[in-house]
Amino acid sequence: MSAAQIADAERRDLADLFLRLGPDEPTLCGGWTTRDLLAHLITRERRPDAAPGILIPPLASWTEHVQASIARGDFGELVGTLRSGPPFWSPLALPPLRAVDVQEFFVHHEDVRRAQAGWSPRPPDEARDRQLWRMVGLLGRLSYRSSPVAVTLRRPDGEEHAVRSGPRTVILTGEPGELLLHAAGRDECVVHPEGEPADVATVMALDRGL
Repeated sequence: MSAAQIADAERRDLADLFLRLGPDEPTLCGGWTTRDLLAHLITRERRPDAAPGILIPPLASWTEHVQASIARGDFGELVGTLRSGPPFWSPLALPPLRAVDVQEFFVHHEDVRRAQAGWSPRPPDEARDRQLWRMVGLLGRLSYRSSPVAVTLRRPDGEEHAVRSGPRTVILTGEPGELLLHAAGRDECVVHPEGEPADVATVMALDRGL
């Protein structure tokens, strides 16, 4: 499967989950409900005037205003909008950027899944995990950049991304999706740390993500 196909599958499954749960369920995105997260995803794809504020703090107030306005719409219609994908004029419709959607929709799909009681990791998927593993190396270099010790992310098969250099090393082992979630700042993930206890505690407590 291509990156676009994997992203589309995650989008579809997340849309189905939104409809099944409704607008008022919690997510792992701070205090956002499912309605808030849905509005965020639509803002990202359909409001290029507001999307930069997602990553640029001085622009965040306009983004929040636009997102709140979108969130007041009919929930079912908003899910339909998300399901239809980005419009042709959106930068996120460009093929080179579709790989970014793999990370975006996988993480937010899990933000909804893992905010519910009794969650468990999804089974490994070779095609999906191949794409996620590429993202792990890129995101990991950003997420662990403030670590005072070296950080290595390792798959169960032994393949590694050394994402931070420094004295000593903490190794985090897990499936690609679990490592990506940890790098994205989520604690609801299955990773196994190795290293000096104080170093492990430091890495696990880092302010991770973008």
